[in-house]
Amino acid sequence: MSDGRIRLFAGSAAQALTQALMQALDAPLGRFELRRFPDGEAQVEVTESLAGLDAVLVQSFTAPAAERLFELLLLAEACRQASAARVFAVTPYMAYARQDRVTREGRAVGGPLFAQLLSAGRFDRLITADLHAEAGGGWFTVPLTQVSAIDLLAAAVRPTLPQGAVAVSPDLGGAKRADRFARALGVPLAIVHKTRQDGRSVVVHRVLGDVRGRPIVIVDDMIATGGTIEAAVGALREAGCAGSIHVAATHAVLAEDAVRKLAGSGLARLFCTDSVPVPASLPFEVTLTSLAPLIAAALSG
Repeated sequence: MSDGRIRLFAGSAAQALTQALMQALDAPLGRFELRRFPDGEAQVEVTESLAGLDAVLVQSFTAPAAERLFELLLLAEACRQASAARVFAVTPYMAYARQDRVTREGRAVGGPLFAQLLSAGRFDRLITADLHAEAGGGWFTVPLTQVSAIDLLAAAVRPTLPQGAVAVSPDLGGAKRADRFARALGVPLAIVHKTRQDGRSVVVHRVLGDVRGRPIVIVDDMIATGGTIEAAVGALREAGCAGSIHVAATHAVLAEDAVRKLAGSGLARLFCTDSVPVPASLPFEVTLTSLAPLIAAALSG
C-alpha cells in the first residue's frame, strides 16, 4: 500500500504510532478537522478529497475509550463522505478486551459489545495487536487482522538479556504467549499461577518452574494497574529469583498507580511498544519498539 494511494489519519491517542507508520508506508497525513461544540459534541470534517484513495485511521482506545471510539467512527464516516475508496482502522490497543466472559448474572460483558460498536464503522479491515481475549477475534463482524509483538519484544530484549534469565508468564492465561517469547530467546519458561479478585488485585498461589538464583523477564500482553506484575514479582522473589527484573509487554497502559507499583517491585527495564502513548519520564529504563513494521506488512498483505 505504498503506491501513493494512502492517506493516514491520526486519532488523538495514536500520534506517535501514526508518525512511525508515515515512514513505514511512505504515506502522507490526511487533512481533517476535529471541532467541539459548546455542549462537548464532536464534529469531524475531512478537508480534502479522498476519491480513489485508501484512508488508514489510527486510534488506540486508552481512556476515555468510549470517546476515542466515537471519534474514530466519526472520522470513518467523514472519510466516506470525502469519497475514500476504502477505509481501514488500525486500533492496536483494544479496550474492554479483558471483559470476555460472563462472571456473574446481570453483569454486562464489555468486550463483545465494544467490538460490535467498533464494527458499526463498516471498516474494510481492522488491524489490532495482541488482543487480550483469545476468543476476541470472533467478536467482530468486519474483517480483522491481529498482529503479535512478541517476536519484536524478544528482539528488543535480546541485546540486554541477563545471563541465565528465565522468561515468566504472570498467569496461566498468558502461558502460550510467554512460551513463544521464551523460545525466541532460547531461555526456560516459568509460570505464575494467580487468581484475580477484581480489577485491581490478584492472589498468587504458586510459581511453576525453577527461578531460584536467576534473573527474570516477565512477559505479558498489557500492563493496566500493575497489580499482576507486582504480585508476580512478590511470588518470584519468594521462589528465590535473583538479579534484575525486566518486563516486556505490548500495551503499557499504566493506569492508576501502575508506575509506582512497577518501580516499587524493583523493575530495572520496561520493554513495550507504541500501541499506546508512553510517558516521557519514568522511574525505570524504557525500551520502546514500534509496531509500525508489523502494521505496514498487514496493510500491504
